[in-house]
Amino acid sequence: MNKSIRAVTLFSFLLIVALIANLTYIQAFQTKSLAENPLNSRQFLEMKHRPRGQISAGGQVLAESVADAEGMYDRRYPYNPQAFGSVVGYASDRFGAAGIEQSQNSILTGEDDSLFAKRTWDNLTGKPTQGANVELTLLPAVQETAFNELSSKGYSGSVVAIRPSTGDVLAMASTPSFDPSAIASPDPDASAAAFNALSQDSNAPLLDRATQQTQPPGSTFKVITTAAALQSGDNKNTPVTAANKITLPDTATTLENYNGETCGSGSQTTLYEAFRRSCNAPFVQLATKNGADVFRKTANAFGIGGDYPQLGLPVETSRLGDLPDGAALGQSAIGQRDVALTPLQNAINAATIANGGVRMQPHLIHQITGADLKPLRTYTPKVADRAISKEVADQEKELMLAAEKWANGQSNIASKTGTAEHGEDSRSSKPHTWYIAFSTEADVAVAVLVENGGDLGQEATGNSVAGPIGRAVINSAVGAIAATGSGR
Repeated sequence: MNKSIRAVTLFSFLLIVALIANLTYIQAFQTKSLAENPLNSRQFLEMKHRPRGQISAGGQVLAESVADAEGMYDRRYPYNPQAFGSVVGYASDRFGAAGIEQSQNSILTGEDDSLFAKRTWDNLTGKPTQGANVELTLLPAVQETAFNELSSKGYSGSVVAIRPSTGDVLAMASTPSFDPSAIASPDPDASAAAFNALSQDSNAPLLDRATQQTQPPGSTFKVITTAAALQSGDNKNTPVTAANKITLPDTATTLENYNGETCGSGSQTTLYEAFRRSCNAPFVQLATKNGADVFRKTANAFGIGGDYPQLGLPVETSRLGDLPDGAALGQSAIGQRDVALTPLQNAINAATIANGGVRMQPHLIHQITGADLKPLRTYTPKVADRAISKEVADQEKELMLAAEKWANGQSNIASKTGTAEHGEDSRSSKPHTWYIAFSTEADVAVAVLVENGGDLGQEATGNSVAGPIGRAVINSAVGAIAATGSGR
């Protein structure tokens, strides 16, 4: 055999070895990730041959698989799909999956590693393979109130309600929304038309605004600035400026209070008065006095900049942004500049204060059940961090009660509003309006975001637009929890 033949033979052998190694790697280490990739439609074809598990909340079936005349299974969303669509998502054999349908796909198909023992027993006993069911923490009445409050007014925005003591998500509504039944339609032409229309809609109905989009939080971020100040030794009687504006450190730029108003009479006022009136200048002063380190440390303790992999849905990371100088710190102290939060994160901020300063891990999944509805796994509450001391949390609660009273709200609610400018010409923008709050009578905290001023445009404020929605959702949750004793 001459050298050329030997070289070709050796090269061919090496190619075969490389091919075998690559196939072995794919089969041994990548099978699961490739099979469960949401872009791989083969996983959804399997559900056509066996029932996929249900998704439910509060006894209402939100997603189920139903057999057709040929014994093939189609996915249906029988209960108020518009209200729950942003959370439940969809499962389509053509367009993949989103929401809980995607994140819990292996549970719903019965292929998850945690179900190995059950799957093995079913095989040994001759039972057909079925997916497990996912029961959510959502309270249907609260979810529907949140959705209706937004959708009835044609608002673009979201509402998140959380149980502070456990981290259970009681409501997570986003508008505009969509009907997942249209995407999961067994008619391929109808399904394609629905998906294409939704994905090309400029209003982005497929976007879950509660978790997948961040916005400047405006004055709701003053709860973080205040927490940092209280932990540094300030209290509600700490004197602060009552001027209608303040010059940002090391600049000639001034930052004004809302509508250029002073913060009471005289040259000085108290932190209590500044918080309830939501003046801007005093919080620039407080943040500058106490420094960037405690400000950032406090924000991080509330979870800003962190992630929530246990939630059950993808979450955009909220951020504080860079603080290169005193001017940046001052602007960030009132929730502007580079500060950006999801409604989920802002609800967590309120819930942490309501829970005495302890931040719980937020989660959407209550338990996993088998085809016989017997529990297979129940999720237990998990502490994420002690963000602030109970003493500081109690002081914040007092300030938020005063802010709600100033806004002519309810005596059983502690709150903070926000009106956030945005865009390149921020002063001429239609502000995003916020409301974060918690009940003093029941275990519920809420965050509301209405984008671009809702129906009031440039005249919108957090109290006038977002506030009524937040109060309605809290009242709904109080009623739901009282009706059952637990809310579930």
